[in-house]
Amino acid sequence: MVNDFPCESCNNYVYDEEEEAYFCEQDMDEDDYGRLISSERKTCPFYRNGDEYKVVRHQAF
Repeated sequence: MVNDFPCESCNNYVYDEEEEAYFCEQDMDEDDYGRLISSERKTCPFYRNGDEYKVVRHQAF
């Protein structure tokens, strides 16, 4: 994916042990990927924060 996107913290960014590399597992076809790359957007429309505790962090004392 494009470097402007925070892939490392995305829930769709998973490690493949066979390839020994990280990949985006979002189901995209060539048209979706082309629109994503050519877009002026600085955020990925498929981004899902992988931080499970983000929702409850504000409750910490």
